[in-house]
Amino acid sequence: MRAISCAAPGELALVDIERPELKPGWVRVGIRYIGICGTDYHIYEGKHPFLQYPRIMGHELSGVVLDANGAVALTDGDAVVVNPYLPCDQCPACLEGKTNCCETLTVLGVHGDGGMAEEIVMPEANLYKAEGLSLRDAAMVEFLAIGAHAVRRTELKPGWRVLVVGGGPIGLGVAFFARIAGADVTVLDAAVDKLEAAQGFGFAAASLGERDGAVFKARMGTGFDAVFDATGAIPAMNQAVGYCRNGGALTLVGVVKGTLSWEDPEVHRRELTIRASRNATREDFDHVMASIRNGGVPTDGLATHATSFDDVPVNLPKWAHERQGLIKAIITV
Repeated sequence: MRAISCAAPGELALVDIERPELKPGWVRVGIRYIGICGTDYHIYEGKHPFLQYPRIMGHELSGVVLDANGAVALTDGDAVVVNPYLPCDQCPACLEGKTNCCETLTVLGVHGDGGMAEEIVMPEANLYKAEGLSLRDAAMVEFLAIGAHAVRRTELKPGWRVLVVGGGPIGLGVAFFARIAGADVTVLDAAVDKLEAAQGFGFAAASLGERDGAVFKARMGTGFDAVFDATGAIPAMNQAVGYCRNGGALTLVGVVKGTLSWEDPEVHRRELTIRASRNATREDFDHVMASIRNGGVPTDGLATHATSFDDVPVNLPKWAHERQGLIKAIITV
């Protein structure tokens, strides 16, 4: 079968590989749509710190069951969303239901080969029926679930004023689910196209240069009730404390290799609740699917770029460097 392999940084090609072996309790899925994640661009560019090459990328996936292999809840022909997180189910986090932060978590397309292929096999527990969704939209559930998980962990209250720092796909996912939770959302970013996109989705938006302006200060007041960092950039993450009100919350959605530094008196004076948010769980996937079905997430506006499977070796490298207007690129298999 065909797959797309990144043999080394900057080297991407269509290759022929063996069909994956079907194990007991696992299901064979024909991949239909693949979302290209920022992680995929980083793998192509050689910026992922712990990745071994060659690697078949891809973890934002939808498909159709080809062989249910005795599954309880799935049958051949079912359209499915793929949860790409493979937990151990035995560590303390897993036993508490926090499979998203399993101690030995394996993520499809990162720690092992992923879904930029014609077929994959997955445990039945990682496949969710995509009822009421198009297969294209089903491929966007995973990245949106990251934002939904961050909002759920923060326990937002209706009417809260929320600042999302970073207007990329993950930041927009946070913004959508904060709004669904009843929050008043502002998006902060340096890029004009990201600010325009946020405004197009109905969010207040501000550039870095507008932080000292009257409009942003009025929205901020003495601090936002909840602040989400979706930049994965150390300077932005270090500054995030200053946007929070006393008694507020800071949630770190973006991740970066490095050390964060905050002035301890500023954290203590505010009595901040600081959280990290990693990946998502079944509850978040279900919430995303329901929100897409009821129109709470405008997927047509998110899917800005498209390519065929054959053209990925040309288009993915191009989009890695030409991000203007890009929110989510979708591959049709």
